[in-house]
Amino acid sequence: MDLNQLLPQVVALSKEAGAFIAREAQQGFDRNKVEYKGFNDLVSYVDKTSEEILVKGLSALLPNSGFIAEEGTRKAERKEYTWVIDPLDGTTNFAHGLPVYCVSVALMHHDEVVLGVVYEVGRDECFTATSTQQAQLNGQPISVSQAVGLEHSLMATGFPYNEFGMMEEYQTVLRTFMKKTHGVRRLGSAAADLAYVACGRFEGFFEYNLKPYDVAAGALIVQQAGGTVTDFSGGNQYIFGGEILAGNAGHQAMLDLLKRYWSRKPLGL
Repeated sequence: MDLNQLLPQVVALSKEAGAFIAREAQQGFDRNKVEYKGFNDLVSYVDKTSEEILVKGLSALLPNSGFIAEEGTRKAERKEYTWVIDPLDGTTNFAHGLPVYCVSVALMHHDEVVLGVVYEVGRDECFTATSTQQAQLNGQPISVSQAVGLEHSLMATGFPYNEFGMMEEYQTVLRTFMKKTHGVRRLGSAAADLAYVACGRFEGFFEYNLKPYDVAAGALIVQQAGGTVTDFSGGNQYIFGGEILAGNAGHQAMLDLLKRYWSRKPLGL
């Protein structure tokens, strides 16, 4: 399979879904149409329609592929090639009119992510990578920040919204990063956070209680931009393990800090 030939077609589909999302935002999304999959876990017809656009198009590109899709438009099934998609990463932002939300599409070959697209709708920024190509932003090569040392780093994270069992450890980690870096930001979209690490806007990003569709595309983009991605133990369970740390050359210092205060092992270990 020629991934670099496939990539522009995936970009076109991601932008098609993004254009639909943008139109709905411009027309004034009615928050009364929000549904709840669980506590603080929002979904709307915008998420579902965006996913339908992606699933239909991606199925045509690879007819025998499997899907892991957030809204369940297609039954979850892993095959030799599996699409991992979040049709609207940052639904809560979208519902509240905050312009940080993304379309995230990844392709896995067995257990390896080989293609990733993160389209940030509000800024019309499309971050892409394949396993054989350097990460790009709107067609131009990007790389992680060259800043060295936590004291020169700006970090990103995501706050727990429905899983509070690790709050004490998380607050300790957050407090320590706040003291040792330029600061910590919370955008509300893991896909955007990872894309921003890839292009050097953040030096690092950490979060737990995430799903594969939150991180699969962004993780590859960070790696193909010269960054490092692990779970909180330094292992490779960041797609299905529920936690991720992505960073530039300062990744090891970030990891050392996390290891000092974080006790839970990634899911499945």
